[in-house]
Amino acid sequence: MSGATDPNSAPDQSITHTESVKRQGGLMTSSLWNAFVLSICLSVTILVFGSPEVMPDMPEQNQDQHDIQALNNDEVQAFLRNDVEALALVWSDDLVVTNPLNKLVTKQQVLGMVSSGFLKINSYSRKIEYSHEYNGTFVIAGTEEVIWGGRMPHTGKTESLRFTAIWIKQQGRWQEVARHANIVPQP
Repeated sequence: MSGATDPNSAPDQSITHTESVKRQGGLMTSSLWNAFVLSICLSVTILVFGSPEVMPDMPEQNQDQHDIQALNNDEVQAFLRNDVEALALVWSDDLVVTNPLNKLVTKQQVLGMVSSGFLKINSYSRKIEYSHEYNGTFVIAGTEEVIWGGRMPHTGKTESLRFTAIWIKQQGRWQEVARHANIVPQP
């Protein structure tokens, strides 16, 4: 019997996903199925990598930026410990500072104020609001909150400062070469 089909033979198994969904009486069309799969993929991606609303765009830090951040933290901690040796390592021998007392001082003068007990900081927090590298020179700017100790004017009082610091690489390491800090007037 040529040309006749065998009623006992298996039906053609090469059907599409859409035909399968329709044959099974499923409620999902191919478009809905694709949207469902896409939503699962997006959900997993957000869980793994975070959503843009939760993780704001942050510029990636390079090693130099990381080093400058660490040195700023070291400087704050050295002030809190009155650690003249640690401050001397962070600062260039050429450091000049316009300090909150409106005086222009050198590295040696600031170290002398710290070692004599005149300049003491009992509490110190620093917030860097700006950090940018210009061909091997970093400019850092932000705010600080200090509680003065020692023989500083306003000892025991909290004061807010606005600061700018300049860092350059000298002898293979970053050092602070200039700093300006002023007291923010209270309203």
